[in-house]
Amino acid sequence: MPVGTGLEEGRAERVPRVLIADDQTLIRTGFRLILTARGIDVVGEAADGAMAVAAARELRPDVVLMDIRMPNMDGLEAARLILERAPECRVLMLTTFDLDRYVYTALSIGASGFLLKDVTPEHLAAAVRLVDTGDALLAPSITRRLVERYAAQAERPRTVHADVDALTPREREVLTWMGRGLSNAELAAHLSLSEATVKSHVARIFAKSGLRDRAQAVVLAYETGLVRAGER
Repeated sequence: MPVGTGLEEGRAERVPRVLIADDQTLIRTGFRLILTARGIDVVGEAADGAMAVAAARELRPDVVLMDIRMPNMDGLEAARLILERAPECRVLMLTTFDLDRYVYTALSIGASGFLLKDVTPEHLAAAVRLVDTGDALLAPSITRRLVERYAAQAERPRTVHADVDALTPREREVLTWMGRGLSNAELAAHLSLSEATVKSHVARIFAKSGLRDRAQAVVLAYETGLVRAGER
């Protein structure tokens, strides 16, 4: 399933405000039509990264659909600036079928996931609603495979500026298994805990480490050595 689990119909009451940033007019127009038809409010468009930063500052969207490759300022720098100034905003990176190598950095700086540009209309709308609730778009196992692909490259600089020193041994254990791709339900079964207890551990890990979502948690697990590439 291309979109992460946990999207419930009851969450659809809130109307996300979306900014679309892409240098291709057809992409912006198509996404606007798709989202508007499904009751999502598209508040603006931007044709490059600098315009996206300015538009986000003015319009204060809930979600930004951000192309990675754009002129003047690329989507990674634009996303970093937007999230620095408005950490409550959610950014979904737009990429191509080949799983762009920049997605690792995008997740590290706080993007809530990525979308392929050939996403179906239904999955596009569902993805926007999902990240608007504060969840990460990618299923943990997909995020893990993506991170593992690039974390193994030599001398990769650290991108998630957090550590695990403040975590309890149990919280470090939970973070380790999150990094290996386990969902909350799988964590509960593996650690013989209730799912509510697992959710409490995950929330404390996020709070102590300053993480936005599970995507960054997976990156942190790799970058602090709790999980190593190829490890199962």
